Amino acid sequence: MAAQAPNLQVISECFQQTLQPATRKQAEQYLNSAQKSPGFIVLLLELAGTDTADPSTRFAASLYFKNFVKKYWDSAENDEVLISDADRSAVKAQIVDLMIRLPTKLQLQVSDGLSIIAKNDFPDQWPSLIQDLNNKLNPQDYHVNNGVLQTAHAIFKRWRKEFRTNELFSEIKFVLEQFTGPFTQIFKTTDELIEAHRNDAAALKTLLPTMLLLTKIYYSLNCQDLPEYFEDHMTEFMTVFHKYLLYTNPLVDNNDDDEATDVEKIKASICEIISLYTNRAEEPFAPILPKFVETVWNMLTQLGLQPKYDILASKAIGFLTTVVYQPGNRELFANQDTMKLICEKIILPNMTLRENDEELFEDEPLQYVVHDLEASDADTRRRAASDLVRAFLQVFPTEITAIVSTYIDHYLARYNQNPATNWKDKDVALFMVMAVAAVSVVARHGATKVNDQIDVVDFFSKHIMMHLQELPGQGHPIIQADAIKYVYIFRNQLTKEQHQVLLPLLCHLLSHPSPCVATYASICLERIFFIKRDKQPLFSPADIKPLIEPLFTVLFNSLEAAGSAEKMSEQEYTMKLIMRVIIVAREQIAVVGPVVLAKLAAMVGLVSKNPSNPQFNHYMFESIAVLARFTVAANPESVTAFEQTLFPPFQFILQADVADFTPYVFQILSQLLSAHAGQALPDPYKALFPPLLLPVLWENSGNVPALVRLIKSYLQVGPSFIAPDHLSPVLGIFQKLLASKTNDRYAFDLLNTLLYYAPMAALKPQLNAVFLLMLNRLQNSSTSKFTRAFIYFIAFFMCLEKPGESMPALFLNVTDGIQPKIFAGILRSIVIPNLKNLNNTHERKVTTVGFMRLLTTQPAVVFTTPYLEVLPDLLVADGGAADSAANQTQDGGDPSGTTDNLDSVDLIDSAAFQTNYSRLATISKEQLDPAPYVTDYRAQLKDNLVGLAQSQPVLMRTVVERLSPEAKAILGV
Repeated sequence: MAAQAPNLQVISECFQQTLQPATRKQAEQYLNSAQKSPGFIVLLLELAGTDTADPSTRFAASLYFKNFVKKYWDSAENDEVLISDADRSAVKAQIVDLMIRLPTKLQLQVSDGLSIIAKNDFPDQWPSLIQDLNNKLNPQDYHVNNGVLQTAHAIFKRWRKEFRTNELFSEIKFVLEQFTGPFTQIFKTTDELIEAHRNDAAALKTLLPTMLLLTKIYYSLNCQDLPEYFEDHMTEFMTVFHKYLLYTNPLVDNNDDDEATDVEKIKASICEIISLYTNRAEEPFAPILPKFVETVWNMLTQLGLQPKYDILASKAIGFLTTVVYQPGNRELFANQDTMKLICEKIILPNMTLRENDEELFEDEPLQYVVHDLEASDADTRRRAASDLVRAFLQVFPTEITAIVSTYIDHYLARYNQNPATNWKDKDVALFMVMAVAAVSVVARHGATKVNDQIDVVDFFSKHIMMHLQELPGQGHPIIQADAIKYVYIFRNQLTKEQHQVLLPLLCHLLSHPSPCVATYASICLERIFFIKRDKQPLFSPADIKPLIEPLFTVLFNSLEAAGSAEKMSEQEYTMKLIMRVIIVAREQIAVVGPVVLAKLAAMVGLVSKNPSNPQFNHYMFESIAVLARFTVAANPESVTAFEQTLFPPFQFILQADVADFTPYVFQILSQLLSAHAGQALPDPYKALFPPLLLPVLWENSGNVPALVRLIKSYLQVGPSFIAPDHLSPVLGIFQKLLASKTNDRYAFDLLNTLLYYAPMAALKPQLNAVFLLMLNRLQNSSTSKFTRAFIYFIAFFMCLEKPGESMPALFLNVTDGIQPKIFAGILRSIVIPNLKNLNNTHERKVTTVGFMRLLTTQPAVVFTTPYLEVLPDLLVADGGAADSAANQTQDGGDPSGTTDNLDSVDLIDSAAFQTNYSRLATISKEQLDPAPYVTDYRAQLKDNLVGLAQSQPVLMRTVVERLSPEAKAILGV
């Protein structure tokens, strides 16, 4: 696209071009450039609100607006200020009016952006927001009201996930003071109008969504604490809520068994509200709680099994679950007949497999698995019914176990009478067993607490094993999937010997004709290989050696049979199992290593043409990384085979700028390059280096950590190649990263590595400029993160041992060259106040050793400050006088310098997983130790202080007298 100043027409055309593959990349590049122009964000809003514009263009603009706000509105988190104060004011002046008139599809995107703006600016920098919303509420125009309430909902809903802080409660109080009156009035008016227009379908189509928004807002206003206003008006609101739990109207029933109506959504929202009140307002809500329990109970017994009622059913059962958990409600359920009735009328019907579940199993197997096993099924009937059983287990364990066991025996007996016909009876029985036996379940480990009244191992032998031994066609695939799920849930309760019998059976089920069964088998096997006993993996490489070849054969056959890259990418569980098998096999992977490498490289080449599933992609590259790790460790010459196999698909990725994959490529290149340590830098890597310095690569934030790691590998293998020939551009990258609040930690990482490997003769002429950059940043835009990294850098520098250099003296010479005696000021105002912010043993070791070297070699500087009093206190924060030999690395890693725990690599609950950049956890994470000559830094510190006590007795006596008791105990003084 030609470079033109951004205006509405140009931006509109550009968004149209992003929708076409042929012009998308060029248009995206233009947008990346145009977003730096003043007024760009205002143009986005204007285009989204232009009624005459193409709908897809308007949606693209609204989506871009949301993402732009998410990335750049919080100026404290960004290096570039892309949204001026004038643009911020213009957006806040327009966005509420725009929200009111936008179509729903666009409104949802813009409302997310508005919520982000409000999180940053409201109320301090946007105090008029609530009053603006109040002024626009109009009892005569419910299209406007819905826009206003959608805006309010977007602002308030974020409170649901916020931590309780004084700032949060101040904000809620500010809203309540201005909003509760107008909110109550529109709530009453809406209720009256719904009643008045009971026979007017057109009016109800507008009014019922309003009531739904009102219930959602009510929940948000009460989510953190019960405000006094709503406690005072509880009867007023709860009377209306109770009425809508009973509300029926054939005019608003859409007769669609799959799509919930607004009435069902309102009822589900009210169930959430009364669950909240049961938890948060137990005492004031107690008098009317029984009425709600009875109403919800009756509603559940009459609710159909159609999918459109699923969310309502799950929320209603969730309410009963909350009530059961509250100790004060015990008498509501203490009668055994009551519990039996709940099982019969509520739990069992909602655990029963329905026709649409069977269809999902057949037609959408991955969706079925996700619903059944992962947290996304929080709104499914089966999960809600299981949670209700577990709630009863907490309060009435013996009674509910006996009742449920009776039903389990009944259904098993019916199944045994005619397995082919009555297979659904066993499905219900197995689901009930899993609900009543697994008291506590987490995805990472399965059942962590089991019901001691249920023998899960005996049940496995009698009722589960048979289905895992069935050949395809012998049993129903859903029952086989249930049996695998049972193993998945209770894997930690089974012995290693039982798992050894299971492994070949599950391996065989990987090729089951039902994709669901095969997927369950992949998930279950992967989790079995993840099990640890006594902190050691359950299965050793030798244990699984006989299974390695058949496992990889069936797994790669499954992936290759998918028929397309998109279909193959759906099999993330298969790819995760491949990764896990390589991790467990370790050195035994050599048996099939070349074949596995070739298969993975072919997949990278195929998927890179159109990446679609981030999880699949991540596991694919993790598999390559861990395969290289073990293969090259066992046979260093094999790195050549990896490079020859991987370079062609990697070259395509880099040339085609496949943004999702380039961070992975750089990480694996770093891993392969590091395998050449101690050798000459290979020519292909020399040729690759200059393009790595191009600014365009560093513009992608996902590339930065991976590129830094790769350059660090260049420094490790070829320091003479970098310095002096390529030192200037590397320092240019350091300067760019240092100026960034987001990337400054990578600047220090790069600089420390440069200091560690490069010859000082090449670096010394640059040190003055480098230090000046850091001091300017420290003075003009420091953050706590930057300060901590700066302190670590100083200590790292002084720990290093370089031929012919005293690093502490060099440090003082360089800083004094910038400004005489500046370091004494840095020590007093920056270092000493922040020493205790160091949060791991490695940092404390480096800092202690570094500054002790300064103290023992340059005492004249240090004795002018209170530094000596603070240094021993580092030991207190480090856990006392325990042996430090095992604590020399970050986060409890081993002393060798690798800080990862390969057997625990997992993404199920990893907050670090991102589509933009994800570190490959199977690549060893090296921690540079600038002081390997110190094995016990506490002992070293004590020895140094004893020496100083002899050379400076008067001063040291004064210092010791002022030490904390903990520091004295550690030092033995």
